[in-house]
Amino acid sequence: MIEAISKNFFLAVSQSKPLNKAARRWGLKFGASQVVAGETIETAIAVVKTLNKEGLAATLDHLGEFVSSREEARESTDYCVRTLHAIHKEKVDCNLSVKMTQLGLDIDYDFCLNNMKKIVSAAKQYNNFVRIDMEDSTRTQVTLDILRELRKEYDNVGTVIQAYLYRSEQDMKNLEGIPLRLVKGAYKEPVEVAIQEKPQINENYLKLIQSHLLSGSYTAIASHDHNLIDKVKEYVEGGNIPTSQFEFQMLYGFRNELQEILVKEGYKVRVYVPFGNDWFGYFMRRLAERPQNIAWALKGFISK
Repeated sequence: MIEAISKNFFLAVSQSKPLNKAARRWGLKFGASQVVAGETIETAIAVVKTLNKEGLAATLDHLGEFVSSREEARESTDYCVRTLHAIHKEKVDCNLSVKMTQLGLDIDYDFCLNNMKKIVSAAKQYNNFVRIDMEDSTRTQVTLDILRELRKEYDNVGTVIQAYLYRSEQDMKNLEGIPLRLVKGAYKEPVEVAIQEKPQINENYLKLIQSHLLSGSYTAIASHDHNLIDKVKEYVEGGNIPTSQFEFQMLYGFRNELQEILVKEGYKVRVYVPFGNDWFGYFMRRLAERPQNIAWALKGFISK
């Protein structure tokens, strides 16, 4: 019960526009610096270089939510293109992840699509890949609609599927052959659209992973759950699925020792590296995922 209340509290706080705005002035506090790689492209690239030296690939995400003006969306688009340029210039092993609400998704469909085309086109020029992060369920369909439009011109773009949504199994079938990141899901969703119980979510998550792998599609398995990771390893070994067809993904600042073990075992591991001053919503969702993260964050804050 306490865990559920805690999760609901942090998820609700993550959606607060006033707190998100205030957090930009606070700087990286409350332990956020442990999971956010600084506020600039330069600091983020420095983190990626360190990860690469450890045998880890990365994906950069310039944090941002609740964009409500075209000017902000254009600035975010330009920033994403600049990030891709920096990745190319510094020759780091790194993709780009984007949230389309930062690029005008809630403002206008065609406006957001054009912004996405600028980003994906720049990535194509640099032989790089762009991952569209999936947001809450009210934006799932429009995200997939824009992905389909982009895939008509570009093959270097994919998205994320959330295992707790009932619709995800059918969405996966429609997206066969497209590189997908598979996650459990981090937003508070109503019972009408999402599985609520953790065991059932875990079961569906493993089912979706196996389905996408079986279809021959490239699969990014985003999880810190070592038990689930062990089941995936057993499945791919038993099915003779090559390690070139999948990768494990984890968040920056989490399960570093597990990342190291997987790399030593010969698996590709990509670290999701968020950066920027709009860190509040992302950080609150991380606290919501596991009660242990709260004590960990407070420890980081006190030690500053």
